[in-house]
Amino acid sequence: MERTLFAKGSRGEVIKRIQIKLKECGFDPGGIDGVFGRYTQRAVFSFQRIMGLSPTGEVDVSTWDKLIGEKIPSLQERLLQLISEFEGHGFTLGRGNWDGAGLTWGILGFTLKYGKIGKIILEAYKRNPETLRYAFGRNTEFLIDIVKAPLEVQLAWADSISVGRNKLRLSQPWHSAFERFGELEEIQRLQKEVVEKDYFLPALETAREYGLKSELGIALSFDIQVQNGGIKKNTRKEIMKSTTEVPLGSEQELRIIIAHAVADSAKPEFQDDVRLRKLTLATGCGKVHGKLYVLRNWGLDESLYLSFL
Repeated sequence: MERTLFAKGSRGEVIKRIQIKLKECGFDPGGIDGVFGRYTQRAVFSFQRIMGLSPTGEVDVSTWDKLIGEKIPSLQERLLQLISEFEGHGFTLGRGNWDGAGLTWGILGFTLKYGKIGKIILEAYKRNPETLRYAFGRNTEFLIDIVKAPLEVQLAWADSISVGRNKLRLSQPWHSAFERFGELEEIQRLQKEVVEKDYFLPALETAREYGLKSELGIALSFDIQVQNGGIKKNTRKEIMKSTTEVPLGSEQELRIIIAHAVADSAKPEFQDDVRLRKLTLATGCGKVHGKLYVLRNWGLDESLYLSFL
């Protein structure tokens, strides 16, 4: 049986590509919305039947080759599609100082407090100042000065433009400006560069440290980098203690131990969310923010990550 790459329940830019190709081939996916729902499933089923493929309604390797005709999305791309869904921002959405991080924006919820938003803004300005001027207009130079200022100045400014209940929203013109900024293809590419350098590559180091070789192991390591900033020193001690007390029979058992240890180290108000999210990645199935995720439908399973072999 061929490996499933994408199936009902998955969402994201890759699913949009599948829907666009289905429509071009005359199979109606029910809209180009990036959601693999029942209409997309039916369209895939019909495509498979016409092409002489096993009609499952799921995009396996053969279906991908026939329909898309390009290289299968990398593990990094598949992880970004899933974890960005957890984060809920996309490339464009900006949020205010609801959690003390100043601003949150971008595909993985980059923050002002931890320097990622400033890093992207300054690098974009260095490469092409017009991208900033297109998005932020006459506020461009002011924004550059802000992200170069001491952190307390940055956070005070961010708080001043945060409005609504719990300061979740950004006031205008900043809400629309960050949206325009994130819509630019070159800024989306820059966001992906930051994802690789600051999250994916460190995640691989974490996976190597703990001997996690599966895609689910890399997924767990990646999400720890994104949501928790890595594994803390005290958490490492707890993981070591747990893994030496009882012999482990599988990588999944190790992933579950790591998931619980990371959740236990989070702030009390966030522990439940962190635990559900980490256990979903550790086991391959679970609920995050009330939604059920079956990770094989997102192209993630126990398969070994070949770059580790």
